[in-house]
Amino acid sequence: MEKGLILLVEDDGDIREGVRVLLESEGFQVREAQSGSQALGMMGRETDLVILDIMMPGISGIKTCEEIRKFSNVPILFLTAKARESDKLLGLMAGGDDYLPKPFSYGELLGRVKALVRRYQVYRGKDSGSSIEEASWIQWKEISLDVSCNQVKVEGKEVDLSEIEYRILRLLIQYPNKIFSAQNIYESVWQEPYFYGSNNTVMVHIRKLRVKIEKDPQEPKRICTVWGKGYRIG
Repeated sequence: MEKGLILLVEDDGDIREGVRVLLESEGFQVREAQSGSQALGMMGRETDLVILDIMMPGISGIKTCEEIRKFSNVPILFLTAKARESDKLLGLMAGGDDYLPKPFSYGELLGRVKALVRRYQVYRGKDSGSSIEEASWIQWKEISLDVSCNQVKVEGKEVDLSEIEYRILRLLIQYPNKIFSAQNIYESVWQEPYFYGSNNTVMVHIRKLRVKIEKDPQEPKRICTVWGKGYRIG
């Protein structure tokens, strides 16, 4: 039984074949692209995950990610030979959700793929085990958040959040009196153990979320930083 549709974008044929065989053996449907431009032409609403190599001829993975983010919130997992923290942050700032440096184990890749696809399918209401009967809204000041269909409105206007951004905002709004450390947020949203560099990952997504919901992202009033402790809803 197919678990989801994955678009695999990798110019190395051997890596592409190995990843495809692994994912198909786990029940995923896989479409392959050898370049960023080809991948952009293959994107569709049914895509549940994009696995994207960063270093490709023509359009780079970073640029491809930026183009995808103009029309889709599908999770993007970067594969790259670059393992520096600055390179990881560059990918996250471009709109990536996760980052796996080469060489990688198939076990680690599969674990990340399953987690990203599962969260995204729940985010879109595609989880076959769920039933949505009616909207359930959480209200905090000018922000309304629908926990049934993952819809968010700020001052009555709908805002388009990625799955990670939505989960961070929902966490903060559900516990308005709590200060969340970067570790709290990472382990609650990504559902993985906190590790070195996770703090920067959280900071990047908080910054992107502020751009979408704050009147002035440089002077945030809705998601506040509590210096030395973490973040809270303002």
